[in-house]
Amino acid sequence: MRFCFIVEEQYRNDPMPLVVADQLLQWGHDVDVLETQAAVTCLSDLTTQGYDAFVLKSLADGPGMSILAAAEAVGIPTINNSRAIRLVRDKAVAAAFGRAHGLPIPPTYFVAHPRLLKQIPAEDYPLVIKPSNGSSCKGIYRLNSPADLAALEIAEADDSFFLAQRYAENTGFDIKVYVTGKEVYAAIAKKSPLHSDVDEKFIPLTPELRKLTLHVGKLFGLDIYGIDVVETPHGLAILDINDFPSFGRVPRAVVRIAEYVLHAAKHAERKRLARMERNRRHSSTGKRNLFLVDSMKS
Repeated sequence: MRFCFIVEEQYRNDPMPLVVADQLLQWGHDVDVLETQAAVTCLSDLTTQGYDAFVLKSLADGPGMSILAAAEAVGIPTINNSRAIRLVRDKAVAAAFGRAHGLPIPPTYFVAHPRLLKQIPAEDYPLVIKPSNGSSCKGIYRLNSPADLAALEIAEADDSFFLAQRYAENTGFDIKVYVTGKEVYAAIAKKSPLHSDVDEKFIPLTPELRKLTLHVGKLFGLDIYGIDVVETPHGLAILDINDFPSFGRVPRAVVRIAEYVLHAAKHAERKRLARMERNRRHSSTGKRNLFLVDSMKS
């Protein structure tokens, strides 16, 4: 099979997803790596390149999203799809969409600039402040009360919009869960940006956590993803949803992701062939019926 991996400049030196591309090459498949900041892309030739699927590791507003959406528009399978990526990459959209569909996401405000935080009612504190386009746990702040606003200095104040989310009391660590398709691989306790260090370790993947994780994927339409949750006195709370995360510490992660990419591409090809066969039969039936009508008129 033949794949095109779109890699944004920010991820050029990251192992993921290039290690997956290398694995597919080792298995005898053809893989092209497209760096959108380094090369032009001929949109007129997308359908003639013979790609079985496009795979994207993207920024929320990166140029790779345009290429991925263009591939979808001409019928080429993509992993993940552009709609799913956009839904989760803009954290404001993800929070609104998730809450509207019943996900346990803490109450959240959209804040265009930190100076507007003073408009949030005192009863919603403590607050967690984070960029709406953030990643890698960067730029996250906690405010225990409105009095903390006076000393707040946000480095990203002029470069991003923000979310102000009600802090959810929890066990002091984040739980990271990784998924490809319907396979939930691991629950890992990781350091929270708001708490002291913890030893990263695998923890039990409870039925409740597994069910929630798969529901997130189905709701957002994700193929390869991860979620960050915390355990609160009221149950699980979702803090973040990521398309194509690092899969850190997941056993055989590279092989598992590569296998899923192959599976997804083959499944899409079977669906395409089945659709072509249905169209062929429909066309044949239509022609036969037209022949019978003409014969009766004669």
